[in-house]
Amino acid sequence: MTVRLSRIQLALFFILLCPVNIIGLWWAVGSPLVMDPNSICRKAKRLAGKQAELCQTQPEIVSEVAKGARLGVRECQYQFRYRRWNCTSHNKYFGKILQQDIRETAFVYAITAAGVTHAVTQACSMGDLLQCGCEATRNRAPPRPSSSSSSGDGVKWEWGGCGDDVEFGYEKSKQFMDAKRRRGKSDIRTLIDLHNNEAGRLAVKLYMRTECKCHGLSGSCTLRTCWKKMPHFREVGDRLLERFNGASKVMGGNDGKTLIPVGQNIKPPDKQDLIYSDESPDFCLANRKTGSLGTKGRMCNSTAMDISGCDLLCCERGYREETVVFEENCLCRFHWCCVVQCKKCMVRKELSICH
Repeated sequence: MTVRLSRIQLALFFILLCPVNIIGLWWAVGSPLVMDPNSICRKAKRLAGKQAELCQTQPEIVSEVAKGARLGVRECQYQFRYRRWNCTSHNKYFGKILQQDIRETAFVYAITAAGVTHAVTQACSMGDLLQCGCEATRNRAPPRPSSSSSSGDGVKWEWGGCGDDVEFGYEKSKQFMDAKRRRGKSDIRTLIDLHNNEAGRLAVKLYMRTECKCHGLSGSCTLRTCWKKMPHFREVGDRLLERFNGASKVMGGNDGKTLIPVGQNIKPPDKQDLIYSDESPDFCLANRKTGSLGTKGRMCNSTAMDISGCDLLCCERGYREETVVFEENCLCRFHWCCVVQCKKCMVRKELSICH
């Protein structure tokens, strides 16, 4: 059961990352996304239930789902750019990562579910989808003034503008990312994946911010309209990286429906925490079995003491210094109208490369 479900989830990831070539059972992750929803759904033979229904009845939403998945992977690559595993999109190795219950997999699931939530919600606000639009605020209490504003200044507050309908994005992400599945006694992987998907969506939904604009004559502020906006996706990535660093190791309970934290005096993870059940490999050497590309040839920072430093990134194998010379634009000037002209400068840069 677990093996079959994990294959369905893997197929979903590779379909969403929209490959153009098939290599065995894996899609070539990192290829340009095919934004034609009909093409995506034709390749989605492994999908069923709500996912298949979405493909058939709302293909334009599938396009936004694909954009969100790609957004999530790009953010993963940014957040992990200095780590031994840098969220590589190499098809065979990425697939091996997704087959494990390690912390890195937890982050990929969470950031992808968050990306889908963010992309679908944004498409609603931009008017790109007929099924949704701005957030409904008719029955909501008026916005409360911020601590920096005086509540007695006579300013009237009300909801207006176009707030982000995060509930719609949240539901579509849940519908597409959480495959319909039974929770069997030994299906720990299902519980973990569903938990991490939800943690990703909540990293968007629970951190909406209020934006306001003043209206009035001669610059006065007699009326202030406010609306809800999603956090910038970089903030979502930063928040999920913090959860990754503090991820909780769990094991399945005897009832097959609960997850128990491993270790004494460990508090149960809440809905926003990332969870995993297996320890990660060290990712120092290339290993197809674990999905590790190794760190040989990676650039490192010879003066840093953090994870980007050569000692940690190169796994104490040492590094070599290389000097590269390249050409870049410089001394750019704007000429009316409307051309920017630049000169070409030769730049010399010292690089540290892992052995």
